[in-house]
Amino acid sequence: MKNNKGFCLKGATISSVHNAINNLEIKCSDLIEMYMERIEKYDRNGPKINSVITINPKALEIAHDLDERFKESGIKGPLHGIPVLLKDNVNTKDMPTTAGSIALEGIIPSEDAFITEKLKKAGAIILAKVNLHEFAVWGETISSVLGQTLNPYDLTRTPGGSSGGTSAGIAADFGIIGLGTDTINSIRSPASACSLVGLRPTVGLISRAGIVPYSLTQDTAGPIMRTVEDTAKVLDIIAGYDPIDPATAWSIGHIPKSYTKYLRKDGLQGKRIGILNSFFGTKNIHKEVNAIIFNCLDDIKKNGGILIHIKEYIDADKLVNEVSVHLHELKPHLNLYLEKLGSKSKVHSLNDIIISGKYHKGIEENIKYAETLDINSDIYNRRLIKRFETQNTVMEIMAKYDLDAIAYPHQKRPVVKIGESQVDRNGVLSSVTGFPSIVVPAGFTQPTDTAPIGVPVGIEFLGRRLSEPILLEIAYAFEQTTKYHKPPVL
Repeated sequence: MKNNKGFCLKGATISSVHNAINNLEIKCSDLIEMYMERIEKYDRNGPKINSVITINPKALEIAHDLDERFKESGIKGPLHGIPVLLKDNVNTKDMPTTAGSIALEGIIPSEDAFITEKLKKAGAIILAKVNLHEFAVWGETISSVLGQTLNPYDLTRTPGGSSGGTSAGIAADFGIIGLGTDTINSIRSPASACSLVGLRPTVGLISRAGIVPYSLTQDTAGPIMRTVEDTAKVLDIIAGYDPIDPATAWSIGHIPKSYTKYLRKDGLQGKRIGILNSFFGTKNIHKEVNAIIFNCLDDIKKNGGILIHIKEYIDADKLVNEVSVHLHELKPHLNLYLEKLGSKSKVHSLNDIIISGKYHKGIEENIKYAETLDINSDIYNRRLIKRFETQNTVMEIMAKYDLDAIAYPHQKRPVVKIGESQVDRNGVLSSVTGFPSIVVPAGFTQPTDTAPIGVPVGIEFLGRRLSEPILLEIAYAFEQTTKYHKPPVL
């Protein structure tokens, strides 16, 4: 999709757009119109990806204003005119924030979320609010507001989740910047399923203020992008201290002037990367993903990385079922958000939502179970202790083997078909520890009738707390030497 001056929308990046604007090949308003046309053609019609909940009615007005400012003084801000797809659990004071639930349909928050405000100040345009698994509670991206979002690479499969609207939209070129949230797998699962880069930052690097909460012990926001370079550029904007979110105080002194300075093509050279063997599947259904990840490990070795097999056994399912506090914290933390909505909302608690019946039945079992849980309980406290023990286990492994990062498949098998529940995901290790991790495209399964170039697979790299610079260095070098990302056939 090109304009009459040769600008190509497909695969556009922050730098390619800014170069085109500076060369007078495109204006911000032209860019936004092109994205709106593409959303209409592929999201609302054609394959009907079904990722966009709301298009910003002021997007073109904002773009025209940026065009006028460009005439006067050139590009304003590092994200000047760049369109953003924002997961619809992130507050926008000029658009509804529904968390995917008809219980919150039409509610416009009083203030922008911290990250929304930072993006706007950097010159970005919030183009659309996109679908999620309702209240971010699971991983197939289905909601009562919009229904099921489809995976652009295989329309019979889910896009992962819960931030699947973000990943499907970015993969389908409905925007350039994608923002998701992650409580267990929710940034990295859709990135893996849609051949994208997904960064779950250290808890405390990015403010959660103004984001509909799930579990504040584990919640964070982060970018879902086509490239590592653009991931670093967005992280530069949204990272930082926010007094409304005290956890961000831990980030002070640990944020570099720019994360982009760590983007080195030889960044794998000498990096010691542990292979977490227990995160690989052992059944026939896991063989194809295993082969793809083993090929990636060979790529790392060929480019100077040092691979070390980790003998210690960590069970991802046990971490979800015995350590993660997501369902224990859903009621009290969501209630805090709902109470603040005041007269804007008819529901002010999780129980109000359950009574209203205004939610997708797919989350019913989880939210009703969450309503019975109590953070003032021995079970909850034991999980917090196990969380601390897991943090120590990971740090001991990294110290014992002198590791820069730990690698494993994000998902042991391809992302599931529509109607099935996600299984065999490994993102929980980052979530329960609060340590950062990044997913990068690792390749594709064999093509099928429904997946013409195959189903995307992602490799995940996990690091120590606040080690985003090292992870970005590893991810960039891996991306640049392998170039496994491919756009979907649309």
